[in-house]
Amino acid sequence: MTSRLPRRTVLGGMIGGLALASAAAGTGAGSALAAGRAPGATGQGTVGTVGPEPYIPIAVGAGGGPAGTDRVHVLKVGPDTAGTVLVLVPGMFGAANDFRLLARDLVAAVPGTQVWALDRREENLADHTGFTGPDPLAYYLDDHYRTQDPAASPFAAHWGLSLTLADLRTVVRAAGRGGRRVVLGGHSWGATTALAYAAWDFDGCPGYRDLAALVVVDGGVLGAFDGTGDPVADSPEQVRERLAAVDAGAVFDLTLSGVGLGSRAESTQIWYQLAGHYALHDPAGPSVLQPRLPDALRLPYPVTNAGLLGFLVDAGFGWPNAITVHSGHLADSGDVRGWVDTGITPIARVAESYAGPVPAVWEWYWPARLSIDLDVTDAYTDSPLTRSLDLRLHHAAHLDVPLYAFGTSYAKGTVEEAARRVVSNSRIPYGVYETDEGMNHLDPLFAPPAHNTLTGTLAKFLGRLAGH
Repeated sequence: MTSRLPRRTVLGGMIGGLALASAAAGTGAGSALAAGRAPGATGQGTVGTVGPEPYIPIAVGAGGGPAGTDRVHVLKVGPDTAGTVLVLVPGMFGAANDFRLLARDLVAAVPGTQVWALDRREENLADHTGFTGPDPLAYYLDDHYRTQDPAASPFAAHWGLSLTLADLRTVVRAAGRGGRRVVLGGHSWGATTALAYAAWDFDGCPGYRDLAALVVVDGGVLGAFDGTGDPVADSPEQVRERLAAVDAGAVFDLTLSGVGLGSRAESTQIWYQLAGHYALHDPAGPSVLQPRLPDALRLPYPVTNAGLLGFLVDAGFGWPNAITVHSGHLADSGDVRGWVDTGITPIARVAESYAGPVPAVWEWYWPARLSIDLDVTDAYTDSPLTRSLDLRLHHAAHLDVPLYAFGTSYAKGTVEEAARRVVSNSRIPYGVYETDEGMNHLDPLFAPPAHNTLTGTLAKFLGRLAGH
């Protein structure tokens, strides 16, 4: 979902934002969630489906993990008769439900299109069963769920980009059966993954030959993340240190523990999904999670379930751009303060996506080796360092399919600049570059079409490919 959480102090910014939002909050009279109406009652929240949306397993090669992990999953949205399949790869800590709402909107806008949203093999390690039971809060926050102990997971030290792309190729080839046109895209580090696939050498076959086009959303290579202020850590010295840490047992990336919701690899993701679950099923009820918040994140007044989700995901509270949307604010009064939708992404759409239960929005166990490989991929070239990591980026100069690139305020223009470099350094026939500085990193995934520049411009790009 995100490329990386900025390494600045998260909590200091959040607490300052909370004070500002509390002082400046509006009345809340216009919010369906604050008023207790069901999500979607205003026409901005949940959306109707476009037919069956199967979530199917696809067998992939052996990876050395526990039983049941030699498979990926794909969420399919749209008709199986479609002539174009858009395969979307989530970013860091992202999972398939990142794309469900966007997929529905694209399928509705572009006839003859199906969207496949990928869940990588590591998502098989997550235990989502508690969300189907009577008390998800107790199941997860009282430690009844199955956790993946890093000490018992040496296999994950080898779950890097080479394995990820081998898995992804199985998906891409399945999508292209029957002569269907395959467009490969991704969000954040998912965009990096898509570009790596295109340049990859699969035993003599360049990855781009499987594809009709590429789509990169708020990510990529060649300095795409430079504008975030958190550049990639890809010097040989940094890589050696990071590999040594993985070899010593730090097999899962703990970046999201910086949010302050727990120290395990999966802690923050569980909290976010719990917040989505209760905001979806009882948006106007008093938050059942608020009493369990860590002291550093305590709010000074009671909030609703929807209000707590807004607190965790809205940019107004000072969270980093990488993990936020523009949704609204907490009501400025009331015994229990609800959520007021004033931004481009209604909190009901966030709740619908975050709640899951399967597929989910957040991946629990992100392999640290994959983080290393994706950082090194930024150079997008064959080099001694990439060869030492088995990164077969041999064909970047030969890409010959159209490229669509979309950037938000997250990287301050470097996503689009980097995409132009990819085009100028290759045989790509044309590029389409779109920007919406009014969006944060996650807004393109959840904002409705009327306020989502990505939806409209990507639909035009896909329609052009199909000859519409």
